[in-house]
Amino acid sequence: MSSVKALGWRETVLRVDLSARKSWREPIPRDLLHAYLGGRGLGVRFMRDHFRLDPFDAEIPLIFAVGPLCGTPAPTAARLTVVTRSPLTGTIYDCSAGGRFAWRLKGAGLDAVVITGRSTVPVALVISPAGAEIVEVPQLWGRTVPDTVSALSGRGSVAAIGLAGENRVLFANIMMGEGNSVGRGGLGAVMGAKNLKAVVASGDRQTGIADPGRFDVARQDVMRLFRASPVIFGELGISEYGTPALVDLMRQRRMAPTENFRRTVFEESGNYSGPAIRRDYRARKDGCYGCPIQCKKSTPEGEPLPEYETVSHFGALNGISSLASIVRSNTLCNELGLDTISAAATLSAWGEARGRFSDADEVPGLLRDTAMRVGEGELLALGSRRVAEHLGRPGLSMSVKGLELPAYDPRGAYGMALAYCTSNRGGCHLRAYPISHEILRKPIATDRFSFSGKARIIAIAEDTNAAVDSLVACKFSFFGATLEEYAELLSAATGTDYSPQSLKEIGRRIFLTERFYNCENGFGAADDQLPERFFSEPGSSGEGIAIPPIDRGRFAEELQKYYRVRGLTPEGTFDDPDFLLKQP
Repeated sequence: MSSVKALGWRETVLRVDLSARKSWREPIPRDLLHAYLGGRGLGVRFMRDHFRLDPFDAEIPLIFAVGPLCGTPAPTAARLTVVTRSPLTGTIYDCSAGGRFAWRLKGAGLDAVVITGRSTVPVALVISPAGAEIVEVPQLWGRTVPDTVSALSGRGSVAAIGLAGENRVLFANIMMGEGNSVGRGGLGAVMGAKNLKAVVASGDRQTGIADPGRFDVARQDVMRLFRASPVIFGELGISEYGTPALVDLMRQRRMAPTENFRRTVFEESGNYSGPAIRRDYRARKDGCYGCPIQCKKSTPEGEPLPEYETVSHFGALNGISSLASIVRSNTLCNELGLDTISAAATLSAWGEARGRFSDADEVPGLLRDTAMRVGEGELLALGSRRVAEHLGRPGLSMSVKGLELPAYDPRGAYGMALAYCTSNRGGCHLRAYPISHEILRKPIATDRFSFSGKARIIAIAEDTNAAVDSLVACKFSFFGATLEEYAELLSAATGTDYSPQSLKEIGRRIFLTERFYNCENGFGAADDQLPERFFSEPGSSGEGIAIPPIDRGRFAEELQKYYRVRGLTPEGTFDDPDFLLKQP
């Protein structure tokens, strides 16, 4: 490998063996960075020799990876991705988060950290440009996320687990010190199984840019497109109200999952809409480090306020109309390190199974019990699929591949229905996000009640988003900018020319690699299915809109089209057993 460092990347990975209590730096071949970029892609590539391991095996890697634009002034790029195998779903899993941590990890001279092994006592990994130190922190075991961050923040930016991660709750988060979360799939439980309470990063090295003039022009283009986007900076956009700006829109479209998806309208959703949160909590703009959008909202005291999925699931999904209760649930999940979507969806499935949804006063105690795995929490800690199976009502888990569905009812957006099922990590809205064109009408509107053309649209979007997650940029950027502008930013930063098409090809490689890992672990067409409820029960009707069940035959037909687009067998698997060997 050349001794000349590529700009944009550090070309370095930190490897940490917690069992042996040692760490060392290794070079990353430049061709590997060109082939996988960083973030999600690089993490997926590093999983190649480990994807069959059980998520709680000591040798499963827990990978923190940044992208080539992190550390530069590229908008929304101060992010990182964590990659491993999910204990909740069993799928290969990645999850991204913003905050200062990613910036400081890149500033420590690293593109990635790969953590294996298991410590015999609780430890924190402290990373700086000078090296890495494994510090024993038994006094922090059993402490909340804010307590842990407070204790360690003098050493840098902190990523920590709470009690849920320590107790291996299957949907435990890794929380960033600024309030962001690596929030789905239970990656905090993998961290807890390693006896790793926190990772701290304190780097301040600058990231070089190959062509500063070209980069500045590209950045100005991105910002101009941001400002022109009504979804980002409009009067009712996410910069003003955050993602709860979607509450009223989803109600109008009759797509708000209510009472465990039995209905699709919650009459009292206005209690927790974006304007209601601003009014009742004097919400101020907040966001990831250096981000111009500032989509997150917090109280004047700096307490993070809930986002769309959280308000909808702790609200409508559980039949709760109290904003104060929803905010309290969000705060508790952040302190305990619980994924709000899975936590609320699990409570909802459990509530339907027992014949009564939890009221606002019950939820805090149930969340604490879940994080501690005591009482009813011992069962709830397993997620909705296992809860429903244990109670003999498997059909009540509104999940795909064991991952609880977010707050978009698939009966109201057929592209979303398909995308939930083809997502490699399980029932996720962020792999393709067809809500963009089906509901927000960006970049162009498609018929939300039609499957026509959706297979190809979903595949292209999955490839695009795999590239975006590997840059690592925020998906909200693409309500304004496109992959064309980000390809230009990447080209200017690294000195290597990329086009939108070349980035999509990289994304396709990453997506299919994930799919191959899953297929090798036993996943196939039987796992690419929605819960029966969506095929047999209608959603809510009214105001001139009726939400019928999804046509099972038409869904199956479009899923088969998707497999053909992807070059897969009718069973959703690979014809070529050597697929992986042919990848860089």
